[in-house]
Amino acid sequence: MSSVTDHGKPDHRGGGQKAVWTTGGTVFAGVLMLVNGLLGVFAGIAGIAKDDVYERIGDYVYKFNLSTWGWIHLVLGIIIAVVGWGILTGASWAKAAGVALAALGIVAQFLWLPYTPLWALISIALGVFVIWALCTDRPDSAGP
Repeated sequence: MSSVTDHGKPDHRGGGQKAVWTTGGTVFAGVLMLVNGLLGVFAGIAGIAKDDVYERIGDYVYKFNLSTWGWIHLVLGIIIAVVGWGILTGASWAKAAGVALAALGIVAQFLWLPYTPLWALISIALGVFVIWALCTDRPDSAGP
C-alpha cells in the first residue's frame, strides 16, 4: 500500500517496486521498438537494393523473393519505429499497437530465419519482452 510523503507525492516503497520495474520496462520496450524498427528499415533497404548481404541458409518452406522481404521489412520497420516513438511519448494508442506489432514482428522474424538466423532469434526474444512489458504496465500504479 502506498503512503503520501511530505511533498504530497505517493511513496511507492515496498509493494511499489514492481510498478517501478514494469514502468521502466515499458520505456525500455519503447526504445527497443524504435531501434528495432530502424534496423528493420535498414534491413529492408539492403533487401530491396539486392545487396549481397543476405544469403538463404538451406531450404525453407517459406520462400519469398529477397526484394519482397525487403519491402516487408521496410514498411514494418517504419511502422514499428513510429509506434515505439508513440510509446515513448505516452500516446494512448501506442501500447495496444505495440503489442500487435511486436506479435507481427515475431512472425515476420520467424519467416526471416533462413536469411539471418541469429538476428531473427534475437528479434523474436526482444518481441516477447516488448509484449510482456506492455501487457504488465499499470499506468495507475506508477508514480508521478
